[in-house]
Amino acid sequence: MNIASAFGPFGLPEIKALLDGGTLTVYSVARPFSADLPVDRSGVLATFTFASPAFGDAVDGFETPLFVANPVAASSVGTPGFARARRADGTVVADFSAGPGDREIKFGEVSCSNGAPVRLTRFRFIAEGGWPEQPDYYDSRPRPGFPLPQSL
Repeated sequence: MNIASAFGPFGLPEIKALLDGGTLTVYSVARPFSADLPVDRSGVLATFTFASPAFGDAVDGFETPLFVANPVAASSVGTPGFARARRADGTVVADFSAGPGDREIKFGEVSCSNGAPVRLTRFRFIAEGGWPEQPDYYDSRPRPGFPLPQSL
């Protein structure tokens, strides 16, 4: 989880409470380096609306997000890469890794197709900086014919 700087000092219970009535927007791959930055290279794949309260009790290390609807219809075609959570007033709270593999958010589908159902199946919080990918990949702008950044 990458928390927006305004909510950095908040604990997990406060972060969960901020999401009451908010949204979880799923984007295709290229996430911004920080939740404080706008999303500029990713398409919106689907949007979930949190109920109030936004979370039930955690079970076996996984959260129980409560949505108005799950599944929701996809709004575009692509592969999920991250999700951005916003308060009900639209303020960005945090970004979460999403997709297959060791991610915070998993879906019943590997990719999204316009109008097809997108079902969130697992949700967990991973501490900030605990993303499974290399951070330099997300802050780069790879070009065809050039290698991706390498960690030292």
